[in-house]
Amino acid sequence: MKQISTRSYAKINITLDVLGKLDNGYHDIKSVMQTISLFDVITVYKTKEGIEISSNIPYLPLDSKNICYRAAEEFFKYTGIKSGINIDIAKRIPIGSGLGGGSSNASAVLKAMNELFSAGLSLKELCEIGASLGSDIPFCIFGGTRLVEGIGEKISSLPRIKKCSVLIVKPPFFVSTKTIYEKIDSKKRLSHPNHKLVLKSLAERDLHMMAKGMGNVLESVTITENPIIEEMKHELIEKGAICSQMSGSGPTVFGIFEDNEKASIARQQLWEKYRTVYLCTTV
Repeated sequence: MKQISTRSYAKINITLDVLGKLDNGYHDIKSVMQTISLFDVITVYKTKEGIEISSNIPYLPLDSKNICYRAAEEFFKYTGIKSGINIDIAKRIPIGSGLGGGSSNASAVLKAMNELFSAGLSLKELCEIGASLGSDIPFCIFGGTRLVEGIGEKISSLPRIKKCSVLIVKPPFFVSTKTIYEKIDSKKRLSHPNHKLVLKSLAERDLHMMAKGMGNVLESVTITENPIIEEMKHELIEKGAICSQMSGSGPTVFGIFEDNEKASIARQQLWEKYRTVYLCTTV
């Protein structure tokens, strides 16, 4: 086997709570994360030596600034395998969107290399490698519906969310995750998600109950600086979403629809205004 291609799925945060800042500078989080059907394609090729990256995105870093490069580097260090790798990244997940695209790409690289080199690493071992690179990587390695805690290293299985349509809308700008997390520390009053209700809703497969418990504390920073995000949330509700929320540190907003036809109509209407719009399903 000389090459492997695999899908690298985006994620949304059904809940995202920041419980505090740790002594090491990282934030203690609690989040219900969900994989969605929007994906990039990662193809890895064996080479004799070195790490090379190619992509359909001209401004994507192709050196050690790219998290996939660092994932490959750490994989070789961890396993002691002496070889090289070429990584091609065919992107569809918007960059800097709060959808975990970079983390998903890195997790796909780790899993593909594990198979390509017959390394035999467990998912837990891959998570150990990934956790040192990014807090969302362990979740992306597992995927599905999961409770993520700590700095992203504590992953718990949850009942899969009832399959539904998810409409993704990204405004034409980026936000800095690092800056958003730094600013959340100064917020004295935060609106926290109701994890107990969300976990109950997943067990009972009740999307309306889930909607009542959802929340993302980072909205208090990102929306204050970018009010258009709040407008987008309202637009999704007006067009039939049962709930709408920002994913991650933003700026992407998602709406959950029970009615796929309403979601399709909303997609067309919002595409005419925002352009970066995707109609997905939960995975």
